Amino acid sequence: MKVLLLKEPKDRDSGPDPYIQELGLYGFEATLIPVLSFEFVSLQSFFEKLSHPDCYGGLIFTSPRAVEAAKLCLGENSKNETWRNSFKEKWNTKSTYVVGKATASLVEEIGLIPQGEKCGNAEKLARYICAREAPNSSPLLFPCGSLKREVLPTILKEKDISLECLTVYQTAQHPSLQESLKNYFSEQGIPESITFFSPSGVRFCLQHIQKFSGDFINQIKFAAIGPTTAEAIEVEGIPVSCTAENPTPQDLAAGLKKALHL
Repeated sequence: MKVLLLKEPKDRDSGPDPYIQELGLYGFEATLIPVLSFEFVSLQSFFEKLSHPDCYGGLIFTSPRAVEAAKLCLGENSKNETWRNSFKEKWNTKSTYVVGKATASLVEEIGLIPQGEKCGNAEKLARYICAREAPNSSPLLFPCGSLKREVLPTILKEKDISLECLTVYQTAQHPSLQESLKNYFSEQGIPESITFFSPSGVRFCLQHIQKFSGDFINQIKFAAIGPTTAEAIEVEGIPVSCTAENPTPQDLAAGLKKALHL
């Protein structure tokens, strides 16, 4: 049973993609198509802020890409040594809030201790933060992408929790997206299910999927990795058959199994 996942593969160096592996256990033949491309920006400014932990109440990472920006900042030997010998411990006296296991794992790689990974989305994480942070304290540093939603900043502002946002990556459509989708539909045919992994993925992909699937689009079960993405699909008038309970391979596989009546 063929399913299409609209996400980039996990780095080859770290082994097989966990979504491909998990879905394979359920008998799904999963294909990944990268949807987004990223350009890192403001890394020097980001490093300056990471070098002054005393100015902040903690960190917030809502995407793996933001943690990758931090890893790039710390890539030089001199910076990495300073981080390990001084700044890391100071940041670990504060909270590092994250969404999802993938982000949490990357945060651990740079020596920080993640909190809130089970929240699943930015809105739930914002509520989690509000329950733990005092109003009008030092700001939380929030490295983010150019397409970040305002849900988390809005909720924190309502509770007088200070936030300092810094855009550390720009998001754009992957240059080969249209060609990859065209090739998939011409070679593999119509998949049983298509899973979106971000609202921007919905925006960049849906028109191409509608074009290449034609009248067969109603046969496809559309799935979302979380409620924010599900909402973006529904806004386009497409019914969502499955929303993963948490943004993990296990929860997506279980959701697809149920949606496809396996």
